Amino acid sequence: MTTTAPAPSRFAVARQVADAVLFEGYVLYPYRASAAKNRLRWQFGVLVPPAWGPAQGEHTFQRTEVVMEPRGAATLAVELRFLHAQRRTVEVLRPDGSFAAVAELHLPDRVLVPWDEGTEERVEMSVPVAELEAGEVTLPFVRPAREEIEPVLGADGEVVGRLVRRTERADGVLRLRAEQLDVPYRAFKLTAVVENTSDWTPGADLAGGADRDAALPRSLVAAHLLLGLSAGSFLSMTDPPEWARASVATCANRHTWPVLAGEPGSSDVVLSSPIILEDHPGIAPESIGAMYDATEIDEILALRTAALTDQEKREARGTDPRAAAVIDLAESMPPEVLERLHGAVRALREITDPGAPAPTPESFSELFDEDPVFRPETPWWDPAHADPAGPAGDRILIDGTSVGPGSRVILRPGLRRTDAQDLFLQGAAARVEAVLHDVDGGVHLAVTVEGDPGADIRREQGRFLYFQPDEVAPLEDM
Repeated sequence: MTTTAPAPSRFAVARQVADAVLFEGYVLYPYRASAAKNRLRWQFGVLVPPAWGPAQGEHTFQRTEVVMEPRGAATLAVELRFLHAQRRTVEVLRPDGSFAAVAELHLPDRVLVPWDEGTEERVEMSVPVAELEAGEVTLPFVRPAREEIEPVLGADGEVVGRLVRRTERADGVLRLRAEQLDVPYRAFKLTAVVENTSDWTPGADLAGGADRDAALPRSLVAAHLLLGLSAGSFLSMTDPPEWARASVATCANRHTWPVLAGEPGSSDVVLSSPIILEDHPGIAPESIGAMYDATEIDEILALRTAALTDQEKREARGTDPRAAAVIDLAESMPPEVLERLHGAVRALREITDPGAPAPTPESFSELFDEDPVFRPETPWWDPAHADPAGPAGDRILIDGTSVGPGSRVILRPGLRRTDAQDLFLQGAAARVEAVLHDVDGGVHLAVTVEGDPGADIRREQGRFLYFQPDEVAPLEDM
């Protein structure tokens, strides 16, 4: 019989990574609601209401399929986790005792602004594998609408305003089934489907339809699953045993990716994530805490956060309690902790041919025979510079052609200062979004690739691809 149950302790290790999945991109540096890249949020694992999603290219469900080998009367534990977006508005107290919505409410230590917060939700169940083999098991769930009011106190302890949090109803269903496979061992294909079943209709809320902001409070955000067997194991989706390769190849995972999780070497837990991971992912031991920024580069984020102005820190603290925690973390970090973040080595690759000579710096000379950063002949700080006190120009000459924002170029990534992903763009046409100058006089071109469906999002968030002037060639418009 199907029952709801608390999450088993076997999920403890996997949940560390699951937490990172849950809050990935929740609030990005510089951790202020006013930052452009924090105005388009909730990018991963968003399951939207059916009446809105398909027409907008958003997903309403995710399906996980894995191969498992349960032993005896094994039980499957399932934990669905997601964020439920709640809309926070800021109201100021008027002299007549009423409240009015405002864009900002200034306090001594923070600036409160409207913001969408995310509350963590869990749907838990435990079901015998034999029951799944007999037929599909379904667990509907509802998160009701609610409203909460939090008074805001001034420096004198008197009420100066309030925060109003409104959460819309979110409906969903979790479907599970197991199909025995025709293989030499007792193995099953487990299918787990998470679906948003909200009956919300966009036209009922906004004339002429609704935008994404209206759909998000009814969505399951950053949805992912933890699956655990009480006895038995799951098979790796990327490195299964030979006898199971054909069965694993038939697994169809939609909008999610399952990996073995838990302790290294274990196989009784799976994390099905909207972010592609490898088996047994882990949190870096040097990590000082959640920073919510694209799986994080803790050292850079900590240094940049500590360098924010006092006013920027006040805005970040007023954006969200999690953003405030990041500010406090960066400000209180001891030097020895920051040192620990610098230059960590994960592993050393073994030499597979003992007879091969050890690599020497000379063997890589062809990769480093020139300055890895393009620099103008006269740096900005040189007195001979044409205008050392003026702003850096927004155009630059490349092969005699003036290139700047809006210019079209052909990408020719250089092997000396690029990564493998840049090489895939060899010969691609791109549009220059900005010409950037660093403090050492280096010049960098921020570009978007033509035909990239995510180009508009990159422009909105200010996340571009960067190349140096000698890695592009001007492209004349036809």
